[in-house]
Amino acid sequence: MSRHVAIVTDSTAYLPPRTMERHGITAVPLTVVLGNRALEEGTEISTRSLAQALQKKRPVTTSRPSPEVFAETYRRVAESGATGIVSLHLSAELSGTFDAAVVAARQAPVPVRVVDTGMVAMALGFCALAAAEAADAGGTLDEAVTAAEKRAAGTSAYFYVDTLDYLRRGGRIGAAQALLGSALAVKPLLQLDGGRIDLLEKVRTASRAIARLEELAAERAGDAEVDIAVHHLAAPDRAAALADRLRARVPGLADLHVSEVGAVIGAHTGPGLLGAVVSPR
Repeated sequence: MSRHVAIVTDSTAYLPPRTMERHGITAVPLTVVLGNRALEEGTEISTRSLAQALQKKRPVTTSRPSPEVFAETYRRVAESGATGIVSLHLSAELSGTFDAAVVAARQAPVPVRVVDTGMVAMALGFCALAAAEAADAGGTLDEAVTAAEKRAAGTSAYFYVDTLDYLRRGGRIGAAQALLGSALAVKPLLQLDGGRIDLLEKVRTASRAIARLEELAAERAGDAEVDIAVHHLAAPDRAAALADRLRARVPGLADLHVSEVGAVIGAHTGPGLLGAVVSPR
C-alpha cells in the first residue's frame, strides 16, 4: 500500500471492484442468514439467490461483522504499510456494523478513525471515495475524515420499493412505522434522513413512483457537478431506463454508476427496488 492513510468500508458500499482496487479500499463483508446458513455478502450469496429466497418467503436476516473480523482487517491493512486507517460504515441506525468497528479500533496496531456516515449503498461508497481521494493526495487522517463527512452531508438517497413489507419485517423503516397501515396499499418512495429510512411520499402506481423518483433526483442535482448512482434489485431494465433519463436531464453529471444492490440491502427492500443517490462533488 503506497499511502499512509488507508480506507476501510463495508460491503454495503457496493463500490465497483476496480474502483476499490485503484484506491486501495478494503471492504469488510456483512452476513446474510438464509435459513440456518450464514453467508458472506459479495462472495457466498448472489442477489439472484436472495431474490429467489425472498419470493419463496424463506426466512432471511442479516448480521453485522464481528469485532474480531474488523480487528483482523485492521491488522492486515496495517501490515500492508498503513500508519492510520479511516473506517467508514453504513448508518448506525440501520446496523451494528459501526459499533463492531469501534470495538475493534481500540485494539488496532495503528490509529483508526471510525465514522458513522449515516449512509448506505453508493451514498456510503461516495463517502469512501472522497476519503480515498483525500488520502491519495497525501492527506492526513483528519483530512480524509473531513472529506468523507463533507460528502455525506451533501449526499441524498431516494428509493422506490414495490412494498414496505420487507422493511417492516426487518424493523428498518424508522419514522415511517406509523404510516404502515396506509402505505402498504400504495407505492412508497423513501429517503435516507438522519441515518434512518423514512417514508417520503406515497404514490398510486409504480410508473408514477418511478417518474417521481427521477424528478427528485434531477431536482436535487440541479446544475451542480454531481455523481449519481442508480441501484436496483432484480430490476435491471428499470435501472437502465432511469439512468438514461438522468443522463439527459442532469447537466452537471460527472460520474454515473448503475449497479444491483447486494444481498444485505436486498434482504430488507425486496425485489423491484430502484434507488437514486445524488452526491455533489
